[in-house]
Amino acid sequence: MKNKRFSPIFIFLLLTFLTIIISFILSLFNLQAEYSTVNTYTNTLTNNVVSVYNLLSGSGIKYIITNTVSNFVNFAPLSTLIIILIGIGVLEKSGFAKTFFTLITQNFSKNGITFMLILFSIISSLFGNIGFVLLLPNGAMLFKYGHRHPFGGIIASFAGVSFGYGINVFLTNMETTLLGYTNLASNILDKGYTTNNFFSLFIMLVALIAGSIIMTIITERTIMPKLGKYEFDEVETLDKVKFTNRELRGFVISLIAAIIYILVIIYMIIPGLPFSGGLLDQNATYYIDKLFGVDSLFNQGFVFIITFLFIIVGLAYGFVSRNIKSNKDVSECLSYSLDGIGSIIVLIFVSSLFISVFEKSNIGQVITALLTNLVNVFSFNGFGLIILLFVISIICGLFNTNTISKWQMMSGSVVPALMNASVSPEFAQIIYVAGSSLSMAFTPLMMYYVIYIAYMEKYDKNNQVTIFGSFKYMKSYGLWMLVLWFILIVGFYITGLPIGIHTTASLVF
Repeated sequence: MKNKRFSPIFIFLLLTFLTIIISFILSLFNLQAEYSTVNTYTNTLTNNVVSVYNLLSGSGIKYIITNTVSNFVNFAPLSTLIIILIGIGVLEKSGFAKTFFTLITQNFSKNGITFMLILFSIISSLFGNIGFVLLLPNGAMLFKYGHRHPFGGIIASFAGVSFGYGINVFLTNMETTLLGYTNLASNILDKGYTTNNFFSLFIMLVALIAGSIIMTIITERTIMPKLGKYEFDEVETLDKVKFTNRELRGFVISLIAAIIYILVIIYMIIPGLPFSGGLLDQNATYYIDKLFGVDSLFNQGFVFIITFLFIIVGLAYGFVSRNIKSNKDVSECLSYSLDGIGSIIVLIFVSSLFISVFEKSNIGQVITALLTNLVNVFSFNGFGLIILLFVISIICGLFNTNTISKWQMMSGSVVPALMNASVSPEFAQIIYVAGSSLSMAFTPLMMYYVIYIAYMEKYDKNNQVTIFGSFKYMKSYGLWMLVLWFILIVGFYITGLPIGIHTTASLVF
């Protein structure tokens, strides 16, 4: 039993069963918790009660039976992954991926490549969760064609997207939503309190640069040596790949096609120009909400836009290089990455089952409410409340991964408590987002975690990928990012340096 390895599929099924049993036990004790939300119209606190839902009851079993299929079909990673895989398949099958990533790895240092991969992974949070689906496979190919273990690219990009989720140099759609709850909560004590769009610019710039450097060092000095050698196919082991004139011509033509396509998309998201702005939500106030709002065509079709870019680039390269010669070759390119994904589909299914069951149990919400109440229980000063909120945010993130709904539950109590301790509402939100991001890579409840496991299994030739094994790769990243955020949070608070434009950690009356 010592060397027994349990597959991720088995672990997800086990976690689902345990959730059902735990919900039954906790419901016997009538476990519940109160939390406060802000009434939008009256700017007063409204008390709410959340209790554990018994999944072993008649209604609980009925929910599981009747909603399992719909929850799987509507599970965001499923459709996103399949669509992105179509585009990635064209890039790989046409030969563009090999040419592109080989040229990069032959002309840049390993440290530089890893740094840029992590930097892009962190910045990808601007586009929501697309980084998990887009950067992990490209990170794998980047390392693979650089004759390095593909796991390194997957691990580095996953760490960058997960731990970088709290590093937002630009105001994201998620942040504007969080800021709405922050403003509501702050208006309980100060109805005239307002925030600006660049409230976290300085602290986030420091976190972006320092975080990218730290995770690059961890990848190169800790992760890569542990991975060992990867058994490449014979075609992948060439020391120096040479390309024909036709392949180089195809590469140039494909880049030109990509630039034209990207320019058209950029034009369509610039408001005010003739026939432009068609992809924006014109009813939104902030530009970021026009771009990434719920009704934005750019946001709704972003996955398709990226996939279509991959298809254009791959086909352009394939036809010019003569790797694609017929409509049959086109069909093979489109379906290339979808061959043999049966196990991935099953993995996504059991993951969606576990997540839907856990969310229905309300265990995560009860834990969030109970921990949030600690803010008002302890009579801490500003520094003590900052550390407490930071720790609570990390723990809550393990059981409740919805960043927005979680802040909706917490902000009504947290923001006024910190304001009474002379801590600004903006700083409270920064602490919350930073803490939440530190736990994203350590919980299978994060729906895009299954994508990380899926790509690890794709490049696993020894069938050794496990849930707990994948967590181990994240330990060093998590520890050092915890240290980084602690230093930044404490440092900006103690020194009084501005965390953004016209914003400080302390509340100025």
